[in-house]
Amino acid sequence: MALERRDGPVALLLSRQSLPVLDRGDMASAQELERGGYVLWESAAGERPQLILISTGSEVAPTLRAGQALAREGVGARVVAMPCVELFEAQPSAHRDAVLPPEVTARLAVEPGACLSWWRWVGSHGDVLGLDRFGASAPGNTVLEELGFSAEGIAARARTLLQSTM
Repeated sequence: MALERRDGPVALLLSRQSLPVLDRGDMASAQELERGGYVLWESAAGERPQLILISTGSEVAPTLRAGQALAREGVGARVVAMPCVELFEAQPSAHRDAVLPPEVTARLAVEPGACLSWWRWVGSHGDVLGLDRFGASAPGNTVLEELGFSAEGIAARARTLLQSTM
């Protein structure tokens, strides 16, 4: 997809981390990435979720695990993969609203990078688990876990968000 895109700059951002392969039999097709953002998984298809978790890149797997853990606790959770915000912005509003229903205000974006661009997608009642600073030094997984980017940390942040929106 990135190599076929010709209307602007494209970057391929690769990870040094060992990432799990997602079982697409239980999730949306990888072809959905052409839309920039899509529903990867949800606990109750066809029902309005209570909570939307949005992530990209290497954070998709722990965000998915967090969403599944919350679903086991009875939370109606939706996990949105957002590999390209610019492509998602270019989609018709009907698609954007189907992925991020305006009436669902409990939204958590997960990105261990700058928070600023994610506020547009989570809104004033949502939250961003991000990192707007540098300086942590340790093995990558240790740093991410300490900063709350593990499945457990994401789920805890989502629970706090849900409590604040009730």
